[in-house]
Amino acid sequence: MDYHKERFEDYSLLCFKKGKLVAVLPANYAEEKLYSHQGLTYGGFIIKSKTKFEDYVFIFEKTLKYLAKNKIGQLFLKELPTIYTSSPSSEFEYIQFLLGASIIKVDISSTIKKSTNIPFSSGRKEGFNRAVKCGLKIIEEDKMDPFWNEILIPNLKEKHNACPVHSLGEITQLKQMFPKNIRQFNVYDGNKLVAGTTIFETNKVAHSQYISGNEDKSKLGSLDFLHDHLISEVFKDKEFFDFGISTENHGKSVNKGLLFWKEGFGARSTTYKTYKIETNNYKNLSQVFI
Repeated sequence: MDYHKERFEDYSLLCFKKGKLVAVLPANYAEEKLYSHQGLTYGGFIIKSKTKFEDYVFIFEKTLKYLAKNKIGQLFLKELPTIYTSSPSSEFEYIQFLLGASIIKVDISSTIKKSTNIPFSSGRKEGFNRAVKCGLKIIEEDKMDPFWNEILIPNLKEKHNACPVHSLGEITQLKQMFPKNIRQFNVYDGNKLVAGTTIFETNKVAHSQYISGNEDKSKLGSLDFLHDHLISEVFKDKEFFDFGISTENHGKSVNKGLLFWKEGFGARSTTYKTYKIETNNYKNLSQVFI
């Protein structure tokens, strides 16, 4: 998180039990509230997979009590999406029920679970075939500059009057720090860059962090061609391929066209939830066990 540390007042927490570290909460402080780090797409507590329910209760109770004591009245906590968990972890969701937490935001991300084998739609197949006829080629590249400067930044500026969440300098720094986890795939029509995607790779998931093509993307089928290659070849052994969210307006609106395109590859929705927790409700957890 260091690459954007100037944007946030860090308030990350470590939770210990009998002298042993049992949980980490990447977090930042703002307006007398604590947030699952707002510089991260997903978050919440980082807990070992062997952690049992009783320790979950301990972690939440001690953390909320600590925050309440330090006059932080609310914790806004992101749930770790199930595709990123190493084992079942619904303890988190159950504890939110015990705490009387409220869901304040839900985004939907489009995810392919490889074992389901949902076939590509006719539209995605047609796009792929157009790309093959046009002779497009895909190249994995170390430099982020061409995609950022020629495709991504101009597209976001024109369509949304926005900039990428990561500046070129930030994504370059991150790729240098995590060269095996951040990968750039570009599509060329001859020598011309026409499309690309930036992949964030974890043990189970290949996630398209940025997807963009030039004005000919539909005519060329460049993005269909690219993602067919990534899903079927490059990341064929990953358990999940995730396209990212299609929601806007704090999760209350869905970009229908974008969602339709992603679902054409067999993707279905994964939720990204954010909870609001009153820290004084730590008292609710003292009577859980009978």
